[in-house]
Amino acid sequence: MTDTDRFPISFEFFPPKTPEGVEKLRLVRQKLYALKPEFCSVTFGAGGSTQEGTFSAVRAILSEGVAAASHISCVGATHAAVREQLATLQAMGVKRLVTLRGDLPSGYGLGGEFHYASDLVAFIRAETGDYFHIEVAAYPEVHPQAKSPATDLQAFATKVRAGANSAITQYFYNADAYFRFVEEVDAMGLNVPIVPGIMPIASSTQLMRFSDACGAEIPRWIRLRLQSYGDDTESIKAFGLDVVTDLCEQLRAGGAPSLHFYTMNQSVAVSALCERLGLGA
Repeated sequence: MTDTDRFPISFEFFPPKTPEGVEKLRLVRQKLYALKPEFCSVTFGAGGSTQEGTFSAVRAILSEGVAAASHISCVGATHAAVREQLATLQAMGVKRLVTLRGDLPSGYGLGGEFHYASDLVAFIRAETGDYFHIEVAAYPEVHPQAKSPATDLQAFATKVRAGANSAITQYFYNADAYFRFVEEVDAMGLNVPIVPGIMPIASSTQLMRFSDACGAEIPRWIRLRLQSYGDDTESIKAFGLDVVTDLCEQLRAGGAPSLHFYTMNQSVAVSALCERLGLGA
């Protein structure tokens, strides 16, 4: 298989908080680079709280010869601060941004000069033209804070019209939700690739906690099956690999342009998934 024939994949990491974490992530990246990702992204903490760690991880990825995307969020940020971040990222050689509103830090009021991700997208375009490839978030199962599915779709359309190039979805386990969302976006005349975000299932308790926090639905049959395994981690991992492999196969068969894996700074589950799917080989 040539590089041009390879189905594109990408990985997301979060910035480590300790020197041990930095070294562990370096080793994880080296293992995952064998799968030849199109790019690797690094998350950005609430209110920009991990900016230093984010930029440090992005620099490391670039130094390892892999394209890096930085997350950038705007809640609580000023135009001047974002302008400075953009200049830093350009100087580093970053060409792709994952542009988000971001979560408010605990106890933080709604401040700053941006209120929505669409404001940030428009600002980046005004400041840097077409320099950056801008990714935005998409929510096939509807953003947890949206008033309705229709308003959520309109919010997504606003981000695209502000200048987004493509979107990465919140993770989900129901392929129909993704395909329905893509159809609705197409019907609005928004011609942007929508890349499914894929969360491997390696831990039942971790998955439940994340999903409750972010509004991602775990179908009842999956939830019950995971609960039935109790502390049997090997059964959980084997079942999770089957479920997510099947999901990815449905998405590829249905025309998904790429797959973006939420690695949780681990390599084993993602590597097993990609091997099962014949990706990155």
